[in-house]
Amino acid sequence: MTDWPDLAGRLEEGGHVLPVRVYYEDTDFTGVVFHGAHVRFLERARSDFLRLMGIHHTDMAEGVHGASLAFAVRGMTLDFQKPARIDDILEIHTSLSEFKGARIKLDQLIYRGEELLASAAVTVAVITSEGRPTRLPLVLAEKLERYAPGEMREE
Repeated sequence: MTDWPDLAGRLEEGGHVLPVRVYYEDTDFTGVVFHGAHVRFLERARSDFLRLMGIHHTDMAEGVHGASLAFAVRGMTLDFQKPARIDDILEIHTSLSEFKGARIKLDQLIYRGEELLASAAVTVAVITSEGRPTRLPLVLAEKLERYAPGEMREE
């Protein structure tokens, strides 16, 4: 199997960037990206941001760091400024805005070149396999800490 180092995007100063091509399946009958496809793009970017930081969904689910854990989207606010269209190359920029206890807040921006197309504020909860909120294990919190804005870092 060939290793694709760029498949998960890249970590940058202040966060993560994931390139996404718009395919026919992402669009509605007008050729504009369907609003639900934006949510999929954002989810991929969040997952790859975590993956490149060394936080893996499968390890969490298997209880590698203690109890079986998962991330659950608690809230999401999206603001659409301009449409994306078939064959566009988009960049999803993800940055950590805050994390504390069981809550992680991220800001996500979708660009086509220099044009901002959409923005999202996302709150994710760390939950147990029973669905109860719980703190992120220290070893994983330390990985997030590297990407937290200075004034938001957990003490």
